[in-house]
Amino acid sequence: MMHKRVAILISGGGSNMVSLVDSMVGDHPARPCLVLSNNFDAGGLSKAMDRGIATAVVDHRPFGKDREAFEAELCKPLIESQPDIICLAGFMRVLTGEFVSRFHGRMLNIHPSLLPKFKGLNTHARAIEAGESEHGCTVHQVTAALDDGPILGQARVAIEPDDTVEALAERVLFWEHKLYPAVLRRFAAGDKSPVNLP
Repeated sequence: MMHKRVAILISGGGSNMVSLVDSMVGDHPARPCLVLSNNFDAGGLSKAMDRGIATAVVDHRPFGKDREAFEAELCKPLIESQPDIICLAGFMRVLTGEFVSRFHGRMLNIHPSLLPKFKGLNTHARAIEAGESEHGCTVHQVTAALDDGPILGQARVAIEPDDTVEALAERVLFWEHKLYPAVLRRFAAGDKSPVNLP
């Protein structure tokens, strides 16, 4: 069986990356080929190394506001590793339309809200402040628009009356770690029908 090659982009601890990597075993149609970060201090890099996965870092800071130059460097290790699928897993840089179009139809992202609600940052606080009864996470295909693109899966979490941002974030993260691997498995097998959890 020819496995799909998956590159995972991270900026921090990489907990979603770990859940993805650890799921790609046995009869899974994909295997990790690269973990790429924009941050030398990203905790996820050592976790990837511990699992025997190739890693690379392209620090965004020397490029300042020149996103095109940063992305040109970011493309080099990606092109070298020849991924079939790119998973954004806590990658905290907004990518240009040009970069996204280069990998059109092959990039996935996980976002901590029930899209199309609460695009962008601070989603948990915004959901509580808005008086929502439920919150959750979404895996979607990446398009040039921020936190947009076809939805491939969602997991729903009830918001409790006395919820804190931290408690809600923790419950959503638990489901992120289940949803993203489930979507990736289906997507790698060529199935784009949405996954709904729990």
